[in-house]
Amino acid sequence: MLLTLQELELHRIVVSKSYSPGELDLGGAEFRQVGALRVNAVADLEGDEIRIRGHLAGRLESRCDRCLEKVEIPLHRDFDLRYRPMKSIAREEEIQVAADELEVGFYTGDSIALGDVVAEQVLLALPMKVVCEEDCRGLCPVCGANRNLEACHCATPETGSPFASLQ
Repeated sequence: MLLTLQELELHRIVVSKSYSPGELDLGGAEFRQVGALRVNAVADLEGDEIRIRGHLAGRLESRCDRCLEKVEIPLHRDFDLRYRPMKSIAREEEIQVAADELEVGFYTGDSIALGDVVAEQVLLALPMKVVCEEDCRGLCPVCGANRNLEACHCATPETGSPFASLQ
């Protein structure tokens, strides 16, 4: 769905849309969408800026960074975004961006693709590190056993480490 300047000049655009798994391009992220991703948003034209406010909700699936088990991640994110035309800053010389303008995005042409905005917000909502449980014990570095599911009898890191004698 495109949010066009021509339509925004006439009226605000209210969006209530569901994205099916695979419909959004998450740029090869290690996350998989589980079920529909629901987006409710309102787009307004404020001067030469397009302002998009809304909420997205859904679920993603990934692997635990410690034990590699599947983890389902609930996704809820509110957003309030401002976009200006690229021509407003397209200059040859370097310019200093004011601190209050660091949150402004830019668009080219006369429209913004809502799918791109939503995909960006999904990526920004993802956790830096995914763990199945806060106390996940991970995989044994020696035998690869999942230490959450079975006891491992490999040498402990203190005795099995080549650096143990340095302690």
